[in-house]
Amino acid sequence: MRPWLHHNGWWLRRLLLLPVHLLVFALVAFALVRTIPGDPVLVVTGNQISDDQYADVQRRLGLDGSLAHQAGEYFGRLLRLDLGDSLITGRSVTEEFGSRLPQTLELAALGLSVSLVVVLALSAVVLLRPRGVISRLAMAYARSAGAIPEFAVAVAGIFVFYASLHWLPSPLGRLGPDDPVPTPVTRFPLLDAVLTGNPQVVGSMLLHLVLPVFAMVVANSAVLLRLLCSQLEVELARPATRFRISTGAPRWVVLASIYRRALPATVTMSGTLFGYMVGGAVVLEGLFGFGGMGQYLTDAVTSADLTALQGLLVVIAAVSLVVFLLVDLINMALDPRRRPGSGGAA
Repeated sequence: MRPWLHHNGWWLRRLLLLPVHLLVFALVAFALVRTIPGDPVLVVTGNQISDDQYADVQRRLGLDGSLAHQAGEYFGRLLRLDLGDSLITGRSVTEEFGSRLPQTLELAALGLSVSLVVVLALSAVVLLRPRGVISRLAMAYARSAGAIPEFAVAVAGIFVFYASLHWLPSPLGRLGPDDPVPTPVTRFPLLDAVLTGNPQVVGSMLLHLVLPVFAMVVANSAVLLRLLCSQLEVELARPATRFRISTGAPRWVVLASIYRRALPATVTMSGTLFGYMVGGAVVLEGLFGFGGMGQYLTDAVTSADLTALQGLLVVIAAVSLVVFLLVDLINMALDPRRRPGSGGAA
């Protein structure tokens, strides 16, 4: 058992710390609602309410009783995965997030996945054919990092590919008007369409996803490409690379070694970028008429639905912690020197 723990402790420690970090974020969310200037109940409802209405909203916000009682009730609900009830719809916030958040996360994950494929392909071209036309165009695009907003790309794409060329379907949802909605299995729409085995639904959904995913890829790939190409340039000049080349190692072995050492910085940036893509996905969902978190969050903010917003802080914190846990594990797998206690340089 001890040898197993010794070899796997580097990721077990990260996993065990996850609930501790989530507890800290939950404390922050708890404190934020209670530091709202004035009376949060009146912020939500206005001044013209009866005593019974005031007491009901206060209870639903978790603001009744002493601070210790409030904290106990709040964390007790969290342990039961209960984020409370929305003050506007009256529905469980956990149920709302459970049906909407997977749609947003799937869109962001698709955007990041396609971006990584594009970046890896372009970086390989830049590395192998640095003076080629494609390489020069790729590096010119990489220098635009952060200058292309997703929303602008999406609007331009709708105008060109839907309104002008009619190559893509209307931006009015994930499916066409005559397409059946796939049976929810995982609540990730595209995955559910694949699992239900209906090629028509899968094809229709992919066509509706082309423009939003395209917008995310165009807006975000430049950052990753610029970072990865700069790291590849550094690793290409290292003695370890020159040694492998001098020993006559196959090209694929040399390339694998270079990429293994260059990728950790890009993987870390991908974790950060995923958070931005989730925010961008919320905006794109509204533009393309998707479900997901977009309209729900807009309504929660405009109506001061503090229960929903408090739940959002906890859920986004949990998603971010899981993403950065995966980033750490991938980086430590790519480069064992990054593992705690390895004694090597990062």
